[in-house]
Amino acid sequence: MAKYIVQRILEAIPLLFLVTIATYFIMNLAPGGPLSVYLHNPHVSQSQIAILAHQLGLNQPWYVRYFKWLWALLHGNWGYSYFTGQPVISVIAQRLPNTLILMGAAFIVSLGIGLPLGIYSATHRYTAFDYTFSFLSFFAWAMPSFFFGLLLQIIFAVKLGILPVAGMYSEFYAPSFLELLRHLILPTAVLGLGSLAGWSRFMRSGMLEVIQQDYIRTARAKGLKERTVIMKHALKNALLPIVTIIGMDLPAFFGGAVITEQIFAWPGMGRLFLTSLNNRDYPLQMAELLISAALLIVGNLLADLVYGLLDPRIQYN
Repeated sequence: MAKYIVQRILEAIPLLFLVTIATYFIMNLAPGGPLSVYLHNPHVSQSQIAILAHQLGLNQPWYVRYFKWLWALLHGNWGYSYFTGQPVISVIAQRLPNTLILMGAAFIVSLGIGLPLGIYSATHRYTAFDYTFSFLSFFAWAMPSFFFGLLLQIIFAVKLGILPVAGMYSEFYAPSFLELLRHLILPTAVLGLGSLAGWSRFMRSGMLEVIQQDYIRTARAKGLKERTVIMKHALKNALLPIVTIIGMDLPAFFGGAVITEQIFAWPGMGRLFLTSLNNRDYPLQMAELLISAALLIVGNLLADLVYGLLDPRIQYN
């Protein structure tokens, strides 16, 4: 398995290289640029703008700037923010843990609630619970996250006053794990809602397909308890299709954090991405897009490894 993991990592290197070229090229096609904010400022002359462009290297072709950025990246230098002048790696180090906390919480909630709901709905199909579950899951899947976030803020923060409306910690209390949990509830619900609804539906479909197989009928004919049939014989095979979906959804958590963090003023990568996008801060944008691409590759790799745990017939060469 170690050889397989190393092989996949080596295969991911040229893929990341192509991703960085495409994203850097597309960013430079966007109108304006990092210095566009100064173009209509009467207090900034054209000569001053030209000096800034020279200092930042923006007067060079995009491909020259790209290879300079890539060379610096290979030497551990992620560049400096055009807007704040801070090293990109230090800005990422401050924000990334906060986003990982939010992503991890949303992932655990989606997995811990969505899969059991899908299994229960499949084993109790055409019941009142199944119909209610199907309606609510499709409704949740289709609900825009920004609307759901504002709705939760109005109900639980403004009307009931039992949860904080935004932020990661309260400015009136000392930072603590309990305070973090209180601030984490609403953004976790918003970020995990779509995945919870989607995974539960896929789990239901996968389980329905498996429990109609002959080997499941044989297990029941042997007199095994229904719980044993479902959890021991059906679950592993039903999980195989959804493992791919979960692996592909890892970057979706990262992308969904952009809206969720903005709604709840969560100090993570999502808000940082919007800020860098508005400021045309190319070094920060490239770092965040590179992390997102890496998450997609890692998600696919983890999905392949989980296949081997669920199905012993899969061999890694």
